[in-house]
Amino acid sequence: MQIFIAENSGFCRGVKNAVDTALKVKAENTYILGEIIHNAEVVKAISDRGIRVVEKLEDIPNGATVIFRSHGVPLSYYGECKSRDISVIDCTCKFVNNTQKIVKSEHEKGNFIVICGEPTHPEVIGLQGWCENSALVIDDEECDLSQIRDKNVCVVAQTTFSVEKFEKIIKNIKKLCEKSVAVFKTICYTTVDRQLEAKRLSSTCDAMIVIGGLNSSNTNKLYDICRDNCKNVIRLADSSSFNREEIKNFNKIGIVSGASTPNEQTREVLLKMEEKSTEVNATSSMADVVAKIDSESKFKKGQLVTATISEATADGLQILLPFSKKEIPLSKDELDCEAYNPEEYASKIGETIELMVVELKPSLKLSQKMIKMLEEEESVIADIEAGKEFQVTCTGFNKGGLVGQVGTYSVFVPAREIRPGFVQDLSKYVGKTLRLRSIEIKRDRKKEIIASQRVIIQEERDAKAAAKAAKEEEFFDAISEGDIVEGKVERATNFGAFVSVGGFDCLAHISDLSWTGAKAVTDILEIGKTYQFKILKIDRENKKVSIGYKQLQPQPWDLAADKYHVGEVIKGKVVRIVPFGAFVEVEKGIDGLVHVSQISHERIETPATVLSVGEEVEAKIIAFDVEAKKMNLSIKALLPEQERKPRAERAEGEEKRARAPKKDDGELSSWSDGSISVGTSIGDLLDSAEKKEN
Repeated sequence: MQIFIAENSGFCRGVKNAVDTALKVKAENTYILGEIIHNAEVVKAISDRGIRVVEKLEDIPNGATVIFRSHGVPLSYYGECKSRDISVIDCTCKFVNNTQKIVKSEHEKGNFIVICGEPTHPEVIGLQGWCENSALVIDDEECDLSQIRDKNVCVVAQTTFSVEKFEKIIKNIKKLCEKSVAVFKTICYTTVDRQLEAKRLSSTCDAMIVIGGLNSSNTNKLYDICRDNCKNVIRLADSSSFNREEIKNFNKIGIVSGASTPNEQTREVLLKMEEKSTEVNATSSMADVVAKIDSESKFKKGQLVTATISEATADGLQILLPFSKKEIPLSKDELDCEAYNPEEYASKIGETIELMVVELKPSLKLSQKMIKMLEEEESVIADIEAGKEFQVTCTGFNKGGLVGQVGTYSVFVPAREIRPGFVQDLSKYVGKTLRLRSIEIKRDRKKEIIASQRVIIQEERDAKAAAKAAKEEEFFDAISEGDIVEGKVERATNFGAFVSVGGFDCLAHISDLSWTGAKAVTDILEIGKTYQFKILKIDRENKKVSIGYKQLQPQPWDLAADKYHVGEVIKGKVVRIVPFGAFVEVEKGIDGLVHVSQISHERIETPATVLSVGEEVEAKIIAFDVEAKKMNLSIKALLPEQERKPRAERAEGEEKRARAPKKDDGELSSWSDGSISVGTSIGDLLDSAEKKEN
């Protein structure tokens, strides 16, 4: 007997990805929308993990996790999951996803969609949801096509649809349709290869064995192809229904299996055939065939398997994997227990245990402990995926950015995502802790988190700026010009002091610190100390507030009445000289005028002949007007009066002028030296002096 096995057998890539995902993800609060594949044994293995299968999206609670199988789902499901906080693990086959995009695009263009496929198949139902359920579904070349006669048509196919049927339907559509027909051959290439191989084998073999779930669409298509070319076709759901008597009289037997059929099921069928003396492809033994199947169904690192405990020893357990008769050792160090007790596990012989593949070479190594560790890790990854900030120590860098590690996941931070702005030297980040938020998480073999630190820094800057703006608005709403506020002196400059008032920086210009002037801020204010200030000006548009300190301090003239009186002698310094006299600084902010007539008993032409700026003098207060802020001084009042020389005879006119009445020297209004008229008040005198000075 010769046995020929189709090379394209077992799980296709899309189905394998979906099954592997369902066997890896955390089972708690996880659901699958429909059976992951049309294979009862695989569905049971997944259900045994605790993952529930539901038929409707509304059966999944809010906040749960859903796996979309390889068949795909309607577009609206994604939006509903987002609104209900349901996490989506999308295992839609890439070929199905491509068809979905085509249907959506062509429908939006206004074209009429025709889907070649089974109306009740999950993939077709999902495709309908990408064109608002408006497509015409055709599963036979004899279907009624009258409604497409006057339309622009787009034709796609279910990825597992019969190639021959599709070609016939296309011909019929092109004959009937009066407008344009866009044809997209969306049948998966592995489906095409399987169907061609099934046709080739069934045309040359005496009998065919088709293995796969009885409700599997693609397996049933393989069965139909084989039946069209071979009289003896045996349909098996799995090895349990295999009967050697059905094949004992055939010389050449072909074996094909559907895309939903695990290689292990094909292996089990071959093992049941092993008792017969057989040849495979005329040259190989049955053992070679089984070995080939085994090699094609190798375990993958990270895969979860359910094993049966067969023995408990001092070193650990012996376990049996599904579809295998060979025991595999499980080290006690890989068990999830506080202390290993062989007797305790001896009572569990025959029970199943879930394990993870952690190593493949040099031999298969399994672990129970790793599952728990990865479950904890997945909890962390779920938080990261949800947008939670996490920290990573940078372990290195490459041309594109920084790298690190979170558990079994590698972390990559693109250079542009390190911080706002350009980062030239990546090496300086090695060994530093990065604050990150995920951009994308790849759960495939690579297990990579692409993350950004820039978004966190930018968010914090934006939040700080927004808080500052809100605080400024609140501050400006609460103040008015003339208000008295309390502020802390933060820093000093040569032009003034910056004072924090309610957290806002206000400027007290140096000219507004003291009535008598200040050379430096620190001459008046102490940095770090709190004072009261008066708000002088508010510029809301430019966010500026001017405040004054001196405006709340008494001016020198306000205190002068209590400090100085007429008749007192003061010491002062000549600060400026004018033609009619000299101004003497009594104290900072208070100047007194010594009229030229009060400098000396002798008549002088100009004050500069007697006094000089900076000279210290003593003088007597002879007049004092606080309200007018004016003080009159006399130097000569403190000088001994010298004997005067007799004056020459005056002319009659001169004598009349000399007879002008004289008052006491202390009254500024009675000076009669020819420069000030009789009856001039002290205020007029000082005003006149200032005008002349100016």
